[in-house]
Amino acid sequence: MAYAALISLAQTIHKILNNDQYTVSDHEKQQITCIHEHVIFLQTFLEDFPEKAKNLEGRIRDVTNEAEDTIEYFMSEQITPHIGYQFHPMEKVREQIESTVGEVMRIKINSFKIKDVGYRESPAASSSSRLVPTDKNDMVGFDDDLIAIKGRLCGGSSKLQVIPIFGMGGIGKTTLAKHAYDDPLIMEYFDIRAWVTVSQDYRVKEILSGLLVSVEVFNTRRSSERNESVAEKVYKSLKGQRYLIVLDDMWSANFWDDVKMIFPDDDNCSRIILTTRLSDVAAYADPCSPLHEMHFMDVDQSWNLLRHKVFKKGNCPRELKNIGKKIARSCRGLPLAIAVIAGLLSTVSQTKASWENIAENVSLAVTTDDEQFAKILFLSYNHLPHHLRPCFLYMGGFPENYEIHVSKLIKLWVAEGFLKTSGLKSLEEEAEEYLADLVKRSLFFVKRRKSNGKIKSCSVHDLVRDLCIRIAQQEKFLLHVMERSVGETILESIKNQRRVTINHSNFSFAASICGSSIRTVICFQSGVSYLGSLVNFRLLRVLNVVNSNTEALVLLPAQIFELFHLRYLAFDYHIMVPAAISNLQNLQTLIILTRKELRRYLSLPMEIWRMPQLRHLVSSYFSLLPNPQGANFPLQDLQTLSVAINLICTAKMLKMIPNLKKLGIIYFGDVYDQDFRLENLIYLRQLEELKLKTSSYFPFRPTLNPTFPEKLKKLTLSGWEFPWNNMKIVGSLPNLEVLKLRDSACDGSKWETSEGEFRRLKFLLIDDSDPQHWITESSHFPRLKCLVLRCCWRLSEIPEGIGEIPTLELIEVKASNKYVVESAKWIQEQQQSWGNDAFQVRCEHY
Repeated sequence: MAYAALISLAQTIHKILNNDQYTVSDHEKQQITCIHEHVIFLQTFLEDFPEKAKNLEGRIRDVTNEAEDTIEYFMSEQITPHIGYQFHPMEKVREQIESTVGEVMRIKINSFKIKDVGYRESPAASSSSRLVPTDKNDMVGFDDDLIAIKGRLCGGSSKLQVIPIFGMGGIGKTTLAKHAYDDPLIMEYFDIRAWVTVSQDYRVKEILSGLLVSVEVFNTRRSSERNESVAEKVYKSLKGQRYLIVLDDMWSANFWDDVKMIFPDDDNCSRIILTTRLSDVAAYADPCSPLHEMHFMDVDQSWNLLRHKVFKKGNCPRELKNIGKKIARSCRGLPLAIAVIAGLLSTVSQTKASWENIAENVSLAVTTDDEQFAKILFLSYNHLPHHLRPCFLYMGGFPENYEIHVSKLIKLWVAEGFLKTSGLKSLEEEAEEYLADLVKRSLFFVKRRKSNGKIKSCSVHDLVRDLCIRIAQQEKFLLHVMERSVGETILESIKNQRRVTINHSNFSFAASICGSSIRTVICFQSGVSYLGSLVNFRLLRVLNVVNSNTEALVLLPAQIFELFHLRYLAFDYHIMVPAAISNLQNLQTLIILTRKELRRYLSLPMEIWRMPQLRHLVSSYFSLLPNPQGANFPLQDLQTLSVAINLICTAKMLKMIPNLKKLGIIYFGDVYDQDFRLENLIYLRQLEELKLKTSSYFPFRPTLNPTFPEKLKKLTLSGWEFPWNNMKIVGSLPNLEVLKLRDSACDGSKWETSEGEFRRLKFLLIDDSDPQHWITESSHFPRLKCLVLRCCWRLSEIPEGIGEIPTLELIEVKASNKYVVESAKWIQEQQQSWGNDAFQVRCEHY
């Protein structure tokens, strides 16, 4: 991970040279500046000569890490001196880097003597315009399987049936199940659908809780018995309903014994799909049910899938056809291998020479067992540009089948210092592009998308994750500690790592590693961690504690606020935030996610206004942001503030956060007579996402008199009873793409839109905020793609003009009256009569 180390060190040096907080002598400044120049040189070398640098990467990484340790110790000693900590003199570090630069210079000189004409066309040269796009509806090679599964779902006995799908990793089990699950016919046939991923290290209670949440989306019946178990609630929610449940990635027959009693058999054609790699697990749930075994693709299917992924609807050049078929044949019919190689082919030039180079490597790499298949993934890793490698390996730090929220992942990448920016884009924008690149290479896959089409969450195949863990440990980049008791061997290996992730709450090993160079600790655990010993990690940047399952208020040890270099601090339980938080002058992200049903406040101290590096303040429910009063230092970098309670938007406060991009506010309690100064929102000129919510606890609704900034792209209103006639304020926003109206956001019997409104709106949600009459024309929503109507019991119909919008792709109706459903289906018939078979209507029972 030489490149990631160089990028991080360059950022660290820039900070120390451009911050008055540090006292740097002329001699020290000269040494640090010299190191910085060498860092930029080495960084350019890795970018321009990726193949030539392989033998030197380990040395470059180690000397760069040592230099950063030295400089960051120097920085922290300036703020909080500690006796007993030793670090190398700056001069020695500079000499080590200079020695490495000398070797690199000799390599460069030799490379110019023997000119490497083709290196810029090498597989490592990335071109985002040629990257393979992912296609959720791509079922090339799976057509017969999909027909068979749909036939079993909708036909056969009326008794409850289990449909097992089994096959090796990467062969397409989950893909097949997902396409059947999302098929419009299947969606209409079943009253309730739910999907849960089981995996190897499952917890029955968590699986059942997730299942209950999914089931209750479809079922308006709620149990009033407080003492009922989760299993009882799931059973009652499914009772009498025709349901489809997918149990994805089962590894143990014991799991079926644990959950089978929650699935009632009401003789109504309910079905359960389970996917597994193990035939005995597949047969265990229902010995009488035939197994659906996934087979390898034949040569023609493999080539069709590869060609479709690389060229999409375009044609494959004639000179590439034979070599392309050879590559497809080398993948041995494994869809995941084909997808990964397609992502690789899409990054290289479309020349015969480039493809032949890939073909030779694939032929040597691919066999049908998991261990050897890792070689094809390693080949894809070797062809990754240097800037994507640390972001890719970082996924090895998350548990198997873990759904990773992109917003959090991006904040982690930024805090780690992985991102290089030219200054034209923010670090977060760069990170989004990195993520999209990895998705297009089929190394990450999308789990969910936002209403604006951006990726909301992602994951990696377990084989890809295994590769990440293996390479990350070899590269001294990240160590994934599985053991609950940490022995001496693990302690020794930890000393050589920059990042550690653990699956339990044992932090006791930290005390024995005084002076550790570890930068990151990510803990997935079931109890509250002992954090006091983390003070020994002087250089810690990231502390992320999730899955705590505690409802207690936690007091963090005072020593945590001595971690001067901390950039990212996240917990999913309620903690007190003391005034000492301002000691963390490098903190960029503070995330405290408590369970919403606890309805707790996160009180932020006045000192929060003295933290100039803050970029994101996130709480899952309420955060009390203090009035800045005498504070005169704006939080120029703050981009996210969510969720703030009863925020009085004074001009002074909003001018203190001028670059805010995402804001969420909730108003509730005895404040209905206050002026929230929402007209001052106009001062947030960079704001792109805004949520304004009032709670049902309001005895009266406050007056909503906002003035929205022009850059606003996404707006969510909830509970305001905003008059429909005043929606012209929203309709006039020139950049609005997503509008969500929830829980009586608007009030009145008629919504009539006008020409020139909603010029860029692509997504519209109306949820329990419906008028009786909606009068509009297609030209009033000229770019609308998706209309979602939920709990629209008063609406007389969907306007005919909506069906005439040329860009419309989907109408989704949930829990609404029959007139809304009928008009949606009438619009679908009209669209089909015009030849628009791609247009979809999804109606769920009401």
